[in-house]
Amino acid sequence: MTVLVLGGTAEARALAAELHGRGVTVVSSLAGRVARPRLPVGEVRVGGFGGVEGLTAWLREHDVRAVVDATHPFAERIGANAFTATGTAGVPLLRLARPGWRESPGDHWHWAADLPEAAQLLPRLGERVFLTSGRQGLATFAGLDALWFLIRCVDPPEPPLPARHEVLLGRGPYEVDGERALLAEHRVDVLVTKDSGGTMTAAKLTAARELGLPVVVVRRPERPVTAEAADVAGAVEWVLHR
Repeated sequence: MTVLVLGGTAEARALAAELHGRGVTVVSSLAGRVARPRLPVGEVRVGGFGGVEGLTAWLREHDVRAVVDATHPFAERIGANAFTATGTAGVPLLRLARPGWRESPGDHWHWAADLPEAAQLLPRLGERVFLTSGRQGLATFAGLDALWFLIRCVDPPEPPLPARHEVLLGRGPYEVDGERALLAEHRVDVLVTKDSGGTMTAAKLTAARELGLPVVVVRRPERPVTAEAADVAGAVEWVLHR
């Protein structure tokens, strides 16, 4: 059987490795937004499918027997396209969704429905912002001229950007000691993050807690209701039962 795994997340790579080791033909699809992505084992394709119609045609052409959506929790478009295309093509779909982060004692979290709401919250929470929401949507913060931003992302961001900012290129996993030192060095007084979940970038939350900093957390968008697995082991079991 051929299984299509959507996403360049750590979970997607681990799933591809597990299935490949069990003799399953895996094609991993990456969006192509990162310049030097970490590639999974097996066949890899980079770039979009051409919307719902293109993905539907690709599933049929390659006789795909199952699709696992292991994309980032905020990759709404491909998630919606996968839901519609698999339904049209009659292919089973699983969402491999890592659990979101949970508040711990000592946290000072402020939940936001989206990036615009996060931007509205910032002026009353701090003046020096550690912005870790990724390259997409940075224009939302461009009008906050009174604030200073340390922007961390994998690849260089494109304008418009906040007037007062510094860009830090980096890729997880991160350690608590390093995150704590980074926050102190740049005198950060508020952190902004999406609820990405997982361990790759969770160290910043621990560092913020230890320093008593407020954290603005953007909630995950709604996804279509489908079969779900919370970890790679569950996804492997689902695929092998297809």
